[in-house]
Amino acid sequence: MPPVRNPILPGFNPDPSILRVGADYYVATSTFEWYPGVQIHHSTDLANWTLLTRPLRRKSQLDMRGDPDSCGVWAPCLTHDGARFWLVYTDVKRKDGSYKDAHNYIVWADEVAGEWSDPVYVNSSGFDPSLFHDGDGRKYFVNQLWDHRRRPALFQGIALQEWDDGSKKLVGPRKNIYAGTALGLVEGPHLYRRAGWYYLLTAEGGTGYDHACTLARSRDLWGPYETHPARHILTAKDHPAAALQRAGHGDLVDTPDGRTFLVHLSGRPTTQRRRCVLGRETSIQEAHWADDGWLYVKDGPVPSLWVDLPAARDEARYWEERRYGFGAGLHSDFQWLRTPEPERIFNTDGGVLTLIGRESVGSWFEQALVARRQTHFSYDAETVVDFSPTDERQFAGLTAYYCRFNFFYLTVSAHSDGQRELLIQASEASWPLGGLSEQYLGQPVRIPNEGKVRLAVTVRGKELQFYYSLREEGEELKKIGPVFDASIVSDECGGHQLHGSFTGAFVGVAASDINGTAAEAKFDYFVYRPAKHESDRYEI
Repeated sequence: MPPVRNPILPGFNPDPSILRVGADYYVATSTFEWYPGVQIHHSTDLANWTLLTRPLRRKSQLDMRGDPDSCGVWAPCLTHDGARFWLVYTDVKRKDGSYKDAHNYIVWADEVAGEWSDPVYVNSSGFDPSLFHDGDGRKYFVNQLWDHRRRPALFQGIALQEWDDGSKKLVGPRKNIYAGTALGLVEGPHLYRRAGWYYLLTAEGGTGYDHACTLARSRDLWGPYETHPARHILTAKDHPAAALQRAGHGDLVDTPDGRTFLVHLSGRPTTQRRRCVLGRETSIQEAHWADDGWLYVKDGPVPSLWVDLPAARDEARYWEERRYGFGAGLHSDFQWLRTPEPERIFNTDGGVLTLIGRESVGSWFEQALVARRQTHFSYDAETVVDFSPTDERQFAGLTAYYCRFNFFYLTVSAHSDGQRELLIQASEASWPLGGLSEQYLGQPVRIPNEGKVRLAVTVRGKELQFYYSLREEGEELKKIGPVFDASIVSDECGGHQLHGSFTGAFVGVAASDINGTAAEAKFDYFVYRPAKHESDRYEI
């Protein structure tokens, strides 16, 4: 059987938590400010995955309005105690500076694809929580411990405290059980019990190019924990030429036949300034338990682009065109930003996607933006929009989007005299934020005030080009605007300092009416077409 190429979950799918129940595997990943919260994928062979559910889909579970970019849902942990599924997650309300307003919650469900409970608040002492079910039935809550006073060492270790399911509260003492290694920034804890040992898997080195998975163990749950003799069981920090970079934040799973695999986040940088346009993706490595009782990654610690899995991947499915209509509602590939009240920003009545113009494209509160992940380095996307703006404060169209600081946006808008026009908006930022620019690029193109407009974008590696045509005239697509640097929509350009941007590129549609009159834009369909290009060295 041929090996499978990483990542197994391409595009923005970071912080994987993996679980096997019987013959079924589940991976939960972070969604940050994108709604609904948490992606849970399902597989029976570790190679082929299908999005099963996003469990945090009610206002009572999650409301992220006002959460800054790259805040929201961090590092979910999915577990099963033999009777029900458990999911713990953080909703981060602030991350820049010394303070972290990071609130941790627990929800549960009898069926993973069913309705999940309302959340129970646990604590806010740090982020990246997990829930450990010990063999005696007791449960323990584990999270990274944050100390806002101790710059630069704000990451103060891994905290452990018992969780009482009856009272739905933490009980007993809290103990800092592991301070991490000299690499620093210890986070992402997961606990396991095996052969009389408790194993603690953590992430270290931040989410950039020094990221790593670190393993420690103890005979006693409460420690002390000794660090793995190699320190880091997975990292690419000393191997800049490795195909998979930024490797860390992992979780372990055993197959029914006794093999062990480590899932982990990773990034595939493009050659220009090592930018990860597809964000932090989920990859997998085979590992083994040695005679010394320690886990080692096969051919590690450097992550492999290719891995032997129980099955081959369906490559044809990976490359197929996705053509989305809206007669059956919004396809599960799409998400929106922050709000638990999607009826205020879109509907699919009449088989078209109607966006209700709200705030600007960069708002942290309520914007009408519906998009899907970019999962290939090169692609085409297109849509047809029916929109009648009255002035320059109403605009709608097609966007390649990362966050408020980084997007390209081809809009149907209007001049102050009411004449409809096409206009490209773009925003580009890098740290420090003094470098932020948000401006209109190029000259507007005047178009008739009535009629649908076809909008398209092509991305070929580092190059992004917009196109348009006027539907009623049967025109072929023609270029509008210059060739842009497609790598701008990446973690490395997300408008934050190092280790501060965590999501990935999306492509979709948006509408704004900053007059406050809720002008509607109607989209007939959306197409996402993967493309192969010679610059995409990790896909060809």
